[in-house]
Amino acid sequence: MDRLGPGTAVMGIVNVTPDSFFDGGRYATFEHAAAHARELAEAGAHIIDIGGESSRPGAKPLTPAEELPRVLPVVRAASLHAPVSIDTYHASTAEACVAAGAAMVNDITALRGDPEMAGVLASSGVDCVLMHMQGEPKTMQSNPSYVDVVDDIRAFFDERMAYAVAHGISERRIWLDPGFGFGKTVAHNLELLRRLGELTALGRPILAGTSNKSMIGAVLNVPVDDRDAGTAATVAVAIANGARAIRVHNVHMMARVARMTDAIYGKYHP
Repeated sequence: MDRLGPGTAVMGIVNVTPDSFFDGGRYATFEHAAAHARELAEAGAHIIDIGGESSRPGAKPLTPAEELPRVLPVVRAASLHAPVSIDTYHASTAEACVAAGAAMVNDITALRGDPEMAGVLASSGVDCVLMHMQGEPKTMQSNPSYVDVVDDIRAFFDERMAYAVAHGISERRIWLDPGFGFGKTVAHNLELLRRLGELTALGRPILAGTSNKSMIGAVLNVPVDDRDAGTAATVAVAIANGARAIRVHNVHMMARVARMTDAIYGKYHP
């Protein structure tokens, strides 16, 4: 995304859903979601990520007809305050939201969920996030297994990037999200965080989405509404290991964590 500065970008999450794992139902109306997007921008979010379908383990998928009315008005409103990412794997939703001002498409299926998505991204020229997920939200935590979690994800990204470029998407518009919590055990997630720097060898910016995830709850034995400290630790480690952006719920706190970590590593000079 051309407007981002040299430091770590902070992506704030707006879930326009009744059933997301952290804030399900809190921002399910247009008024609440639009107000929250404005608050996140004011708190320091560089990007606002808007999603209408929960991707928590066991979540039921939506049709585009159900998804689009949830997100489109919020995209229009949020784009007045910050660049907007639309979190969808439906091509028709992505196309409508890009026309309404979205500058990025965040696809948890890495272009596998809708055969038309690659064409929409290629013709629009917006940035896209390709995320790794083993399985699908409904079943992804049943029995995730890898030969080597980092090597397997790297091979997946090699294949997905080649697919994207072959379908006309500029490589410089591609971001990569290793998909913490998406078809991974706690041990997989922790190893992935420790070795995140190995994925920077792919040459594309890494987006790390660890915010309030179940791995934090498992390690600290805390409920979902008490995971800010654990999130801060994972954010700092992700940045230290090369993450270009962090995807978080508590933008006010995590923007400070990001700035401090950037200062330590010379990405930010007070």
